[in-house]
Amino acid sequence: MTSPRILVVDDEADLRELLEITLLKMGLDVDSAATLKQARAFLAGTEYALVLTDMRLPDGLGLELVREVTAAFRCTPIAVVTAYGSADNAVVALKAGAFDYVSKPVVLDELRILVRSALRLSAPAPDSACEPGAAPSRLIGRSDAMQSLRAQIARLARSMAPIAITGESGSGKELAAREIHAQSSRAAKPFIAVNCGAIPEALMEAEFFGYRKGAFTGAADERDGFFQAANGGTLMLDEVADLPLAMQVKLLRAIQERRVRKIGATAEEPVDVRIISATHQNLAHCVETGRFRQDLFYRLNVIELGVPALRERLDDLELLTTAILERLAGGGQRAGLGAQVLETMRGYGFPGNVRELENVLERALAFADGGMIEVGDLSLKGARAMPVAGAPAHAPAHSQAQSAPAEPAAPALAALPNSLPDYLNQVERDIIIRALAQTQFNRTQAAQLLGISFRQLRYQMQKLDIHAPEP
Repeated sequence: MTSPRILVVDDEADLRELLEITLLKMGLDVDSAATLKQARAFLAGTEYALVLTDMRLPDGLGLELVREVTAAFRCTPIAVVTAYGSADNAVVALKAGAFDYVSKPVVLDELRILVRSALRLSAPAPDSACEPGAAPSRLIGRSDAMQSLRAQIARLARSMAPIAITGESGSGKELAAREIHAQSSRAAKPFIAVNCGAIPEALMEAEFFGYRKGAFTGAADERDGFFQAANGGTLMLDEVADLPLAMQVKLLRAIQERRVRKIGATAEEPVDVRIISATHQNLAHCVETGRFRQDLFYRLNVIELGVPALRERLDDLELLTTAILERLAGGGQRAGLGAQVLETMRGYGFPGNVRELENVLERALAFADGGMIEVGDLSLKGARAMPVAGAPAHAPAHSQAQSAPAEPAAPALAALPNSLPDYLNQVERDIIIRALAQTQFNRTQAAQLLGISFRQLRYQMQKLDIHAPEP
């Protein structure tokens, strides 16, 4: 069996020799080039499992080679060697399509990890050799928005670049992250999803990086953190905007150095983790308001992937409903939809997106007679019933009074808000301001009054731009 062949492109003879020796000891074949011209000549006549190029070459930039290889040799991953501290160059290369990067001076252990990951990616699969979309996707839908999303995921899965997934709550950001992991060379390794907003601030460092036995009171045994648990795989940081600033600094260092130090340890340990972050908030706005570090934003937001809201892909509603009902029914039980059910759901905004659709269908199925869901089983609050064909647009006033004498007409005719999220935010803002006013702006007492935690109240105040009055 022929060994995989690697192309090394670097004008420094000593570094080129070091890379060659390291790769040869790994059982790989190596070709070396000192210029872009030589590299192009090698690529024209040989198929490579990995191209490793310096960013600065005598006759041009390695970035040119990154773009050429990405465009012409889709099955060949390319990684770059960047100067120490040139994180910006690495980000530019990743955005251009580079698989990964390694910094000078080259740490050989990190180089070996990169090479092994690239070889897993370039190894031909029996059914789908480099062709995106060959495996069935768990992202349901035939709409243009979903087809575009799946195509982007197929491309992003072949990279190590950090990805920032944006989208409204319940739209399927974690499902998109799992799809990226499943199509990547890391599919056989762990996928760890962490909700950053659910971890108490005092425990964050221990949860992310782990701790040694005896590091603090209660540390009876040594424990790994999320980074160690995801080693070799993917770490998803959900609701990353909720991270406190102190933790953002430590997370930035871990991502840049690819090393973490357990609490109580004196030495750092290397970790091989791909970072995918997600949030329903506008991270750029969080940077502007000082709630999120700009340097961490640039490290996480190398590539942005947007997940569409359900109202933007209503063509997929029938497919989604069918799939959800099949999963909910189970045990061979059949579930169906009555007349006008789909039309009524299409007339509803679904501010909670696919997650809300699942909840609506689960509740409706529980109330359905014989597994057949009717419009009345949906209980969509705030949704208008679909007009019945042939019904007059305006009924006479005396007819309304005779048919429903006990019901006041005003609530039924009240106008719906133009934007449900904005309306709900305003309602929530008014309630929080009332609670703060009642407690003379004592946030601890206000949180108790509202039945939420102090941290939840602080988050909501920041989100809704509520500030203490000037003294």
